[in-house]
Amino acid sequence: MQGDILGLMRTAVPLTRRGFVATSAITAGYTLAAGPVIAQTIVKTDTDGLIAGDIKVAVAGGEMTVYRAKPASGSNFPVVLVNLEAFGLHEYIKDVTRRLAKLGYLAVAPDIYFRQGNLLGATDFQQIMPIINSKPDPELMADLDATLAYATSKEGGDANRMAVTGFCRGGRNVWMYAAHNPKLKAAVSWYGTVVGNPSAAMPQNPIDVAATVKVPVLGLYGGADSGIPVDTVEKMKAALKAAGNPSEFVVYPDTPHGFHADYRPSYRPEQAADGWKRLQEWFKKNGVA
Repeated sequence: MQGDILGLMRTAVPLTRRGFVATSAITAGYTLAAGPVIAQTIVKTDTDGLIAGDIKVAVAGGEMTVYRAKPASGSNFPVVLVNLEAFGLHEYIKDVTRRLAKLGYLAVAPDIYFRQGNLLGATDFQQIMPIINSKPDPELMADLDATLAYATSKEGGDANRMAVTGFCRGGRNVWMYAAHNPKLKAAVSWYGTVVGNPSAAMPQNPIDVAATVKVPVLGLYGGADSGIPVDTVEKMKAALKAAGNPSEFVVYPDTPHGFHADYRPSYRPEQAADGWKRLQEWFKKNGVA
């Protein structure tokens, strides 16, 4: 599988040896392990019975686009904050919000990289990674806070029933936000890296904040993820247990990174469906639904 993915990268991005080594290093745990966008989404969720579309949320430095989906009637919806992958606010992420809305949630997916650059349609990893790697964590936390504040004050969301989920880089951001916001009821991280090299924008990794994670997190990981070794997941699990946090982990054997992403060759329908079922159960168990 990894050989196929590297082949896809070489097709999409002509690199020198030096450039390939640098790009490989910064993509570990994210796009390299799952391959680029190569197809339309397999799962397609309509808007029947929903209000869905882009809204604008005021944040420092301008207005941030947020894709919002919620039931067409009712109020006091439980809220789910959806964190983006490395490829931006594209159709897969929007479909995930609609899937959640069909379950009765108000789902909001903020375009958190709008200040750093445009990710839509990008397949060049030398373009993508500098954009997402330059997002400062304090700015990220503020953007996510603003999104939830808007959802609960303007869109009918229930501030007492809020959760967060995210995929790939967004999975990493789930862990960080779970340590930041004590008002959350639950979180689900899909193959979010937990260790890595610190940077000016991201001085800490999830393993560094494990003791301060304030909510129960469900971590969903692939046992064959070439970018997130299982031993790093085990280290995170041990750190959370030592801190008394009731988080849980599921590691799917022989499963790659990006197994929920139904527009990539990494998609695994059985594991994706099981993870989606577990997400719903986790939210119910922890008082979100």
